[in-house]
Amino acid sequence: MDETVAEFIKRTILKITMNELITILKAWDFLSESQLQTINFRQRKESVVQHLVRLCEEKHASLNDAALLDIIYTQFHQQQKVWDVFQMSKGPGEDVDLFDIKQFKNSFKKILQRALKNVTVSFRETKENAVWIRIAWGTQYTKPNQYKPTYVVYYSQTPYAFMSSSRLRRHAPLLGQALTVASKHHQIVKMDLRSRYLDSLKAIVFKQYQTFETHNSTTPLQERNLGLDINMDSRIIHENIVEKERVQQITQETFGDYPQPQLEFAQYKLETKFKSDLNRSILAEREEPLRCLIKFSSPHLLEALKSLAPADPQKEAKGNYTHSKLFRRIMKLVHSKDRVESIVLLLQELAYLVSQLYKIIF
Repeated sequence: MDETVAEFIKRTILKITMNELITILKAWDFLSESQLQTINFRQRKESVVQHLVRLCEEKHASLNDAALLDIIYTQFHQQQKVWDVFQMSKGPGEDVDLFDIKQFKNSFKKILQRALKNVTVSFRETKENAVWIRIAWGTQYTKPNQYKPTYVVYYSQTPYAFMSSSRLRRHAPLLGQALTVASKHHQIVKMDLRSRYLDSLKAIVFKQYQTFETHNSTTPLQERNLGLDINMDSRIIHENIVEKERVQQITQETFGDYPQPQLEFAQYKLETKFKSDLNRSILAEREEPLRCLIKFSSPHLLEALKSLAPADPQKEAKGNYTHSKLFRRIMKLVHSKDRVESIVLLLQELAYLVSQLYKIIF
């Protein structure tokens, strides 16, 4: 076994915690059960790693075997990567072709290796009809860097692929070309969705977000959403209880009564014109529409938007944004001393976008 392969395997195993080491090694399926039984997993991790590397040397592990171990580790720790979504499309009149995994692998690898002298490509299939692809990039004069790879997850018979964010942006067009040709599509575009949670992105693009529902509660809305207790003291008075019920009802109808997919980043391209009764309205006199890119980020974006949803769409359309925390903050800015017209109007437009973002995503 080559020294670089041995070092690659060693560094990969060192990343794995002792609690999940046996599980990952069994999923790797490179070492036999009898070989694993010779290892004392209760000793120091350095000794365990040395023993595992010796076993791999005895079996003459290849670079592809080491890459498969790294893919499995990444599958167990998907949240350590930031994933972008890409959507492919076929040409006019083209039918959906049967997926041939062998042909897909050969075509994908051939396109990359024709364009780049030094590149290694590894594949691993899963039971969910997904193909995990690991690409280690090199240059004309240097070998592939196995410690800064790009990961691609492609679901067969679908137009979607998920790609880990990489600093090597110069390889993005080539990678897109390899995906479209190998999967027999016509073109590929990057969607405005990004998250560390691959399952949530999959649920969004495949319209599977209702499967996130963990229960179907039959508890009355008043008791479930407002946190009311049936046996609570009747002397306690709840202010605006009718208004709160209506807010919760609208929110539940829009977002559903189940946990939302965990999305962290989203962006929306806005093209709009402004109207204003203020004198010397620069933006209102502008003939060309105002174009801007609004980016949203949060540890749990959809749940955050769910909590900020406006209570009454009709009032919201009339400019009354006082029914959510975000809108109240915007109104404070509007009435502050710094009353720059462009900021005021843009904030009002942003308030509307926040209330509509959920519909845009789905």
